[in-house]
Amino acid sequence: MIPRYSRPEMVAIWSPENKFRIWYEIEAHACDAQAALGVIPKESAAAVWKAKDVKFDVARIDEIEAVTKHDVIAFLTHLAEIIGNEEARFVHQGMTSSDVLDTCFNVQLVEAADILLADVEKLLEALKRRAFEHKDTIRIGRSHGIHAEPTTMGLTFARFYAEMDRNLARLKVARDEIATGAISGAVGTFANIDPSVEEYVCEQLGLKPEPISTQVIPRDRHAAFFAALGVVGASIENVSTEIRHMQRTEVLEAEEYFAPGQKGSSAMPHKRNPILTENLTGLSRVVRMAVVPAMENVTLWHERDISHSSVERNIGPDTTITLDFALQRLTTVIDKLLVYPDNMLKNMNKFRGLVHSQRVLLALTQKGLSREDSYRLVQRNAMRVWEEDADFMTELKADPEVMAALTDAEIDDKFDLGYHTKHVDTIFKRVFG
Repeated sequence: MIPRYSRPEMVAIWSPENKFRIWYEIEAHACDAQAALGVIPKESAAAVWKAKDVKFDVARIDEIEAVTKHDVIAFLTHLAEIIGNEEARFVHQGMTSSDVLDTCFNVQLVEAADILLADVEKLLEALKRRAFEHKDTIRIGRSHGIHAEPTTMGLTFARFYAEMDRNLARLKVARDEIATGAISGAVGTFANIDPSVEEYVCEQLGLKPEPISTQVIPRDRHAAFFAALGVVGASIENVSTEIRHMQRTEVLEAEEYFAPGQKGSSAMPHKRNPILTENLTGLSRVVRMAVVPAMENVTLWHERDISHSSVERNIGPDTTITLDFALQRLTTVIDKLLVYPDNMLKNMNKFRGLVHSQRVLLALTQKGLSREDSYRLVQRNAMRVWEEDADFMTELKADPEVMAALTDAEIDDKFDLGYHTKHVDTIFKRVFG
C-alpha cells in the first residue's frame, strides 16, 4: 500500500524483515521439537539459535532467489550461510514450504488483527462519547432522503456504535479462526514429521494446530477473515456517507473539522469539502476488493497448488494496512466532527410541522375515523405544505373534517417534539448497557 494511506506499525508486520524473522522462528522451534524427539541432534537444534540476534540480509536472500526461483530455499540457504552448513543440515527436516509460508501468513494476520481490534475499540470510544454528548440533540430522520420523523444525533452515533461493536465481535471471531498453524509435511500426512512438532511450534507462536491441513491451511479460514474486514469497510463507508450528507451546503447539520490554514479548493476559496469521509468511502472499496479473491482462493487443486499465493501477497498487506489507516482516520473524524444543532432544527422546521403527520393520522383513527379517511385528510393538508409553503398545523385547524374529530389542544399536542425522544434512554441502555 502507498505510504499516504499507511501507518508504520501495520506496515512493519508485512516487511520482509518481519516475515523472515517469523520464518526463522518456525524453523528454529521445529528443530527444538525434533531434537526433543531424538530425530536430530540437540546440538544442531541449539546451533540454529545462533541466528537469533542476526539481522537477515533481505538483499542477499533476493539474490539467492533470483537463481533458485524459490523463496523458502533462498531463505534456508542464507540461514546456512549464517549458522554454517553442518549446523543447518537438519533445518526444515521433514517439512515443506507451505508449513513455513502458511504458518507465517497466519501469524502476520493475527498480528494485524490485534492492531485492527485496538483500532475499532478506539473508534467505539469516540462514537460512545459523541452519542452521549448529543443524546438529546434533535435532528430530522430521513427515509429515501426525504424528511421522515424526528430522531436525535445521539441515536445516529449510537447506531454506528452498535454496528461497530458487532464488527468488533466479528473481528475477534476472525482472529480466532485464522490463528492456526501447520507443520504437517508434504500433502499434510505427517509421514516425515511427527504431529507433536506441529503442536510445539504452534504453542510457541500462539497458534492452534490446524486439524487437517493437506499441504496448505484451508483457505475458508482466510475467506472468513477477509470477509470480516470487508464488513468493517462497509460500515466505515456507511458512517462516512451519513457525514457527507450532513455536510452538504443545503443541509449543514455537521461537518468535518476544518483546520486553520486548510484549503478546500484550488479555484474556489469558499469551499469546505468533506474530503476525509470521501477518502474513507474510497478506501472502504479497496478493503472490500479483497473479499471476492479471498473467496475464490478457497478452491485449490488436490492437496496443494499456489494459485492463492499471489493473491494473498497482495491482499494480506494492502487490506490490513488500508483498514488500519481508515479506522484511525474515521476515529479522528468522529472525535473532531462539528455538529450544528441549530441547523438541525432549522432543517426540521423547513416544511413547517409536516414531520408530525403520522401523529395526526393516528389521532384521527383513535377518534373513530377509518385509516383510509384519516390518511386522506392528513395527506390533503400535507400536500399544501409541500406545494404552497403552507403551515401544517394552520391547515389542519382550517379543515372542517379534521376539526370535527380533533380539538385545537389535541392538534397542538401532536406537534410536541418530546414525544419522539421519550424512548431514547431505553435505546441507549440497549446499546451501551
